[in-house]
Amino acid sequence: MADSVRTPDLGQLADLAGLGLFQVDAERNVVAVSAEMERITGFTPEEVLGRSCLSLVRCPECLRGCGVFERGSVRNARLTLYRKDGSEIEVLKSGRTLTDETGAVRGAVETIRLVDEEAGGGCAAVPPELDAMLRGLGRMYVAADAELRAVSLSPGLADLLGRSTDELVGVPLEELFGIELFGPAGTLARAVLDGERREGCLAELHRPDGSRVPVSLTVGPVPAEPGCSRAEVAAVVMLRLEQPEAPDTPGHIYHGILARSPAMQQIFRLVELLRGNDAAVLIGGESGTGKELVARAIHETSHRSERPFVAVNCAAIPAQLMESELFGHVRGAFTGAVRDRPGRFEAADGGTLFLDEVGDLPLELQGKLLRAIQQRAFERVGENRTRTVDVRVIAATNKDLGRAVAEGRFRDDLYYRLRVIPLTVPPLRRRREDISLLLQHFLARIGQRHGRALRLSPGAIRVLLAYDWPGNVRELENVMEYAITVCEGQTIHVGDLPPELHPGPERPGADLPPRSVDHPGPDRDEPGGAYPAHRFAGPGEPAAAPTTTTPFEHLSPTAAAEARAVLAALEETRFRRAEAAELLGISRTTLWRKMREYGL
Repeated sequence: MADSVRTPDLGQLADLAGLGLFQVDAERNVVAVSAEMERITGFTPEEVLGRSCLSLVRCPECLRGCGVFERGSVRNARLTLYRKDGSEIEVLKSGRTLTDETGAVRGAVETIRLVDEEAGGGCAAVPPELDAMLRGLGRMYVAADAELRAVSLSPGLADLLGRSTDELVGVPLEELFGIELFGPAGTLARAVLDGERREGCLAELHRPDGSRVPVSLTVGPVPAEPGCSRAEVAAVVMLRLEQPEAPDTPGHIYHGILARSPAMQQIFRLVELLRGNDAAVLIGGESGTGKELVARAIHETSHRSERPFVAVNCAAIPAQLMESELFGHVRGAFTGAVRDRPGRFEAADGGTLFLDEVGDLPLELQGKLLRAIQQRAFERVGENRTRTVDVRVIAATNKDLGRAVAEGRFRDDLYYRLRVIPLTVPPLRRRREDISLLLQHFLARIGQRHGRALRLSPGAIRVLLAYDWPGNVRELENVMEYAITVCEGQTIHVGDLPPELHPGPERPGADLPPRSVDHPGPDRDEPGGAYPAHRFAGPGEPAAAPTTTTPFEHLSPTAAAEARAVLAALEETRFRRAEAAELLGISRTTLWRKMREYGL
């Protein structure tokens, strides 16, 4: 009885691990089915127990022969199954045969997990064959009592820590995973006491040699069963090994800007050309594209890099205070001026002054700014003394300053003084190659801040790649913040994304026509025109009239969204189908079928 008490129920552990599990006898009849297996396939235990495993796992490959019984084991075999309702799903199947003392096969235990779900979790105190199989998936477990002390654990975990299993039995979980998670006030400790499940929590295992192993944890309570004391096994912690956080891909990060698209590489080349140039730069581009990051890169690559970079948002400061903000004031200059105060020009002396949203600068102040730039001289408000500074000015705007000049809202002489070197940061929809790179960057950075290790499901990736991102990189970052906050598991699915991203007629921009498959040529409104010909119209933005009939106009909104996601993945990978299929989380055969279906 002691062994049964100290071994958590296999089905519960499989469910906690997010794995569908079933067991068959020597005749391949089903003898056990986990709740997760029922959820995945749609078949209840009553419908399949005692019947052939083919009644549960309806797979054409299995009809031709069982790899588990033929080879003794399989690992991550990719199969297509048919659920009870007839729908088709792709899964990864692993399994091992079970043998008796004489070596005769007495059955097999097998697991499946959806390809569209990166399930978290670990393995159970189970037969060694299953433990070895699940260790191959990078999963382990610790079973704990009501006082959160280890009562049993995966042998692989003991090996990883360089200690014996007996040594680790009785060790408090806070010693293994940290007091922040399992101490008296730990977040996971409280969850267990409240009978709640938590997934995707970041932790580190400390090895005897001083090295640390990053892991993500899934914790769940184990209900007491008749004849077993809840004090023996009250909770199970599943571990998934995580790769140590690597720096961003070399060549894809430039002075804090993460990008690999030709459009942004052209921007980087222009910044390099400005190394020895002290001329004023005017950066254009939509909100959220990263204009200030580009300005900082210009500063950091110049001879002024050791001096201050001072940024001022011209749209965020009231017009009556802007002059004082730029040039400073002296005591008594106006009500509230109780002491002398230097302005931003003085603060940036020797360095760079960045004027963000310069198009919002009041017209009456533009002449004073022009003099300060031309003569490098100004007076504080309420003072007659002329002060001189050595400042380089970089300005940015999301407005059409040329039109503002024509309409008399912006001085033409100031416009041309600022626009010595014009530079435009392209919107995210015109550099789609950067989307997946930015997604992984924000997923890791925001997840680290939340103490969670999460992944994106292929379905979520497809939606994120197909979206037009009217708010650009800033919107993408906010979407990832939202998804990580609301996601309850270890994998972010489509339902965890903000409503406006969900495919369907309710998604803004979902009914806008995509471009023609005939590439119309590069855009010419950015440096070098180095952008993909494929351009998606954003919400509220008029879509360009296609030169030929759009290929998706006959599809439903959902199918059209999928077609656009497939097309975006193909373009991002330059139509390398194996890479596109991996990015979308589907097989190459499925990708090829969808390409034919959508005329791609």
